Amino acid sequence: MTKPSLPELLHAAVSSVGGVERPGQVTMAEAVAQAIDDPSHLLVQAGTGTGKSLGYLVPALAHGERVVVATATLALQRQLVERDLPRTVDALHPLLRRRPQFAMLKGRSNYLCLHRLHEGVPQDEEDGLFDQFEAAAPTSKLGQDLLRMRDWSDETETGDRDDLTPGVSDRAWSQVSVSSRECLGASKCAYGAECFAELARERAKLADVVVTNHALLAIDAIEGAPVLPQHEVLIVDEAHELVSRVTGVATGELTPGQVHRAVRRSAKLVNEKAADALQTAAETFERLMELALPGRLEEIPEDLGFALMALRDAARTVISAIGSTRDKSVPDEDVVRKQALASVESVHGVAERIANGSEWDVVWYERHDRFGASLRVAPLSVSGLLREKLFTDRSVVLTSATLKLGGDFNGVGASLGLAPEGTEGDDVPQWKGIDVGSPFDYRKQGILYVARHLSPPGREGTRGDMMDELAELVEAAGGRTLGLFSSMRGAQAAAEELRSRLDSPILLQGEETLGELIKAFAADPKTCLFGTLSLWQGVDVPGPSSQLVVMDRIPFPRPDDPLMSARQKAVEEGGGNGFMAVAATHAALLMAQGAGRLVRATGDRGVVAVLDPRLANARYGSFLRASLPEFWYTTDRNQVRRSLATIDEAARADGR
Repeated sequence: MTKPSLPELLHAAVSSVGGVERPGQVTMAEAVAQAIDDPSHLLVQAGTGTGKSLGYLVPALAHGERVVVATATLALQRQLVERDLPRTVDALHPLLRRRPQFAMLKGRSNYLCLHRLHEGVPQDEEDGLFDQFEAAAPTSKLGQDLLRMRDWSDETETGDRDDLTPGVSDRAWSQVSVSSRECLGASKCAYGAECFAELARERAKLADVVVTNHALLAIDAIEGAPVLPQHEVLIVDEAHELVSRVTGVATGELTPGQVHRAVRRSAKLVNEKAADALQTAAETFERLMELALPGRLEEIPEDLGFALMALRDAARTVISAIGSTRDKSVPDEDVVRKQALASVESVHGVAERIANGSEWDVVWYERHDRFGASLRVAPLSVSGLLREKLFTDRSVVLTSATLKLGGDFNGVGASLGLAPEGTEGDDVPQWKGIDVGSPFDYRKQGILYVARHLSPPGREGTRGDMMDELAELVEAAGGRTLGLFSSMRGAQAAAEELRSRLDSPILLQGEETLGELIKAFAADPKTCLFGTLSLWQGVDVPGPSSQLVVMDRIPFPRPDDPLMSARQKAVEEGGGNGFMAVAATHAALLMAQGAGRLVRATGDRGVVAVLDPRLANARYGSFLRASLPEFWYTTDRNQVRRSLATIDEAARADGR
């Protein structure tokens, strides 16, 4: 039997979901297949509605070697494992004459730990363990969640936190889960044979397609000890999120609470001298942190340097002592010891990293009203790490609706460690970027309106003219508005102001769970939803409920953001344009994601309104506009009001 062609396979897969192949999807599938065969690397911008999941799954499954698919959001992981992969495998099975297997794999703390569930949790203040089920009042929310999880443990096949419905708080989940550092290991654990995390790893080893998240991909790259099974092809979906997720995994933090927890957990396991040294170092560090002012530390102050070296040395002594002593008087000693080691090793690692100092790290203080001060360290750039760890020994495909910023892929490519497209060289990863477009006709379906007449946004204070403009736009649209704000303060001020002016219900992020807010927003067209970062990227509401998307200002990073400002400065010192490479690129990515909330289906019509005149007037405005979908562009406020009223009228006539 001849091998089925890619068009045949794609046709079978798309037909199985009741669709038809789209030109962009076909182009994408062919490019992915070519990159896998070469092998080379590919960046694919695929607009909303392209069907990009099948665009990469079909050539990946046809290839036959193991593929890892890494995504940023839980929603897409679920879609792949519960919908796209089962349907695609069923459709391709008769043609491929084999049934590819697939599995989901996450970090260990995402899985229920049977040892912790049944044996209890090591307690900080006392020897041994305590039974969290007895400690939590059965009538409390925590107690009820713990009892529900105990019942769930007998039913679940995966032990995956995300399969528990309804979910539970982080506090409740922490009672029944462990980090990889705290885990005893399957060979030492009484529940090793039944361990959900180990079973997930075994399933992944047997699978043709392993679905994971960006964070686990980063851990696999950074920590050296492989977590993911060996694979020939890596597909990164929602790739615009990858750099920030990898940066998050590579960021270390020290807080007084974290250090004191390490002291408490280790004190009973080591000699008095070692415990006292760590206690003294913890108290010195805490006194310094009480005086810490938020901001970047371009050089480590002398007193902080001494405090960190004392913490590092004391932690190292405790780690050695824990490893060389046994104390049978401590109940469940292995678990208590493992948790203490995890705490002290974490303190040692971050203290050593900051004390040693590196020109490639950025160090800063943060202060939270609730949690107090923390000392943080993050890589100045992850591009070198990604180039070295990601683009060797396998073919990599990165895809998203927003990868082409300012008209090309080089900006995103640089953040991933890739030289400009077409650069030759022995050690230079070869890649190409393609934009397969979108099935939507953006110029006919949407208007990009920039309120050129408004005053530019300042650092502080409300913008009266902006509030007037927002109220008029929402009124013309008949509600139907998704308000994207660059700060929570801005969203709250706008919600408060418009609630006093308009009849339209205004929902505000934080007043209810995000899922409930989006559901309520979609259910009533007259309703508006205002919020900040997670709304810029996480809302999929096709139809008449979202016919006006408003951005209050260009979402540049805050000037006092230590990591972004350090990255900007580094580019400038290298002779580049730091503002364009860092701040403008960051803003372009968010604006492209935000504008993408408007048109989610072929029948959608509406306006993206940017209430920041700099998008029209500033030199960088054209770069930002080139990063957005190709909407019809105007600065005419009267034209936009008429258009919104017409769209609202049409929706009402349809009874929506």
